[in-house]
Amino acid sequence: MDDRNTSGTRSVSDRAGGRAPRADAVRNRDQLLAVATRVFMAADAEPSMRAIAREAGVGIATLYRHFPTRESLVDAVYQDQVARLTTGARELIGRLPPAVAMRRWMDLFGDWIAAKNGMLETLLVMIESGEITHARTRTELLTALSTILDAGRETGDLRPDVTAEDIAASLIGIFTVAPRSGRGADPDRLLDLLMDGLRRPVRRSDGELEPPAAGAE
Repeated sequence: MDDRNTSGTRSVSDRAGGRAPRADAVRNRDQLLAVATRVFMAADAEPSMRAIAREAGVGIATLYRHFPTRESLVDAVYQDQVARLTTGARELIGRLPPAVAMRRWMDLFGDWIAAKNGMLETLLVMIESGEITHARTRTELLTALSTILDAGRETGDLRPDVTAEDIAASLIGIFTVAPRSGRGADPDRLLDLLMDGLRRPVRRSDGELEPPAAGAE
């Protein structure tokens, strides 16, 4: 498979004159980004640029015009997914109870993991070269998780003894054994079980702790 651009180079070209792209060009790029994300999420092995262009219904030259290299496309998809997780945490907590927001955020995390698995080979090379900083991404994701956790502690919806690191490790474990591809265990069931463990138990009138109803939102 040859994923070089049409000129045979692999470097990202600079935008001429630094001018802002036209609105239609932005829409086209966003559409290609969305298609590429879906392809990466569904892929068993890292797909070729031609396969992504074909799925988007465009020629390979059009894809390379927006993403001159495979690395530039992978970086765009990766950063877009991280942004969805970080901004998504704030948006979810702004309109949903913390426990519900946490469960919805877990689904976003699953989408990110699925997309990452579909471009893992290129990602590992980019992380090794320093083009993508794994430590920074980890910090951003833990901050997003902490935003929801802090809100849950304030309302009493979520346990105060759980950390963002605890949840991140649990999510990685779940999506390792139950990927979004549908093979293996049911990830939604495992996420619901995790959420049951994250909710603060209710103390009955007799002093005994009663866990919330399974899967309650």
